[in-house]
Amino acid sequence: MLANVQARIHGEPLAELPQDLYIPPDALEVYLETFEGPLDLLLYLIRRHNLDILDIPMAELTRQYMDYVEEMRARNLELAADYLLMSATLIEIKSRMLLPRPAVEMEHEDDPRAELVRRLLEYEAIKLAAQRLDALPRVGRELVVAHVYHESLPRHARPNVSLDDLIAAWRAILERAKHYAHHRVTREQLSVREHMSIILRRLHQEGTLEFFALFDPAEGISKLVVCFLALLELAREGLVRLTQSASFAPIHVEAVGGG
Repeated sequence: MLANVQARIHGEPLAELPQDLYIPPDALEVYLETFEGPLDLLLYLIRRHNLDILDIPMAELTRQYMDYVEEMRARNLELAADYLLMSATLIEIKSRMLLPRPAVEMEHEDDPRAELVRRLLEYEAIKLAAQRLDALPRVGRELVVAHVYHESLPRHARPNVSLDDLIAAWRAILERAKHYAHHRVTREQLSVREHMSIILRRLHQEGTLEFFALFDPAEGISKLVVCFLALLELAREGLVRLTQSASFAPIHVEAVGGG
C-alpha cells in the first residue's frame, strides 16, 4: 500500500502498484559533476572534504578518487588517459609513503607528495584567475561599445601671393583709375602712416577683405599710390597678411594679431 499518494489514473486514485509495472533500467539517470581533468577532480575532492592541500592524506584521497573513477566506468563513460594516469600516480605515491624507509634516508628524501601539491596549487591559482576573468563584464554581453565617427575636414593652406600676381592686381587698379578724370589741380597732403591706420581699422572692423576693396579708383592715382605704399609697409612690418586660395584667385588681406 502507498501512503499519502495522490496519484490518479483516468481520474481514479491509485492505491496499489500494478503487478505488471515495468521500470526500465535506465529510467533514472544520475548526472555527475563534470571536471576539466584529473587535477580538477583532485582539487574538488580536497575542497569538498576539507583536506589540507599541504598535508594530503594520500590513503583517503586515493580511495575517493578511485571511487569516482569506478563510478564513471560504471556509467559507461569514456575515461581519458590522463584520469587513469593520475590513478597510477596516486597509487604510486601512496605506496611510497607506506613502504618502510631507513631514518637516514627519510631525512634526505623529498616528500613524495611535493610534486602533486605543487601542481594542485598552480592549477588552483590558474582556475581562480580564470573565474575572475570570466566574471568581468564582456563587450557584447554586459557592455555595449558606442562607436563615434568623426570626420576631420582637411584645412587647405592658402598659398603665398606671388609678386607677379600682386603687380597684376595693382595694374588692374590703375587701369580702373584711368576712367576717372580730375581737372582740379590741388596739392593734397597724403600720409602713408595715416593710410596704414585706416587700412588696419577697416581690417579689424570688417575682417578679411579682398585686395581691390581697399582701393577706391575715384580718389585718384595719388591716393591709390599712397594706399598701396601703406599696404606694402604693413605687410613688411608683419601687421597684415596677403593670401590667395589658388593661382589667379582673388587676393585677400587680413590683419595679423591685434596690432
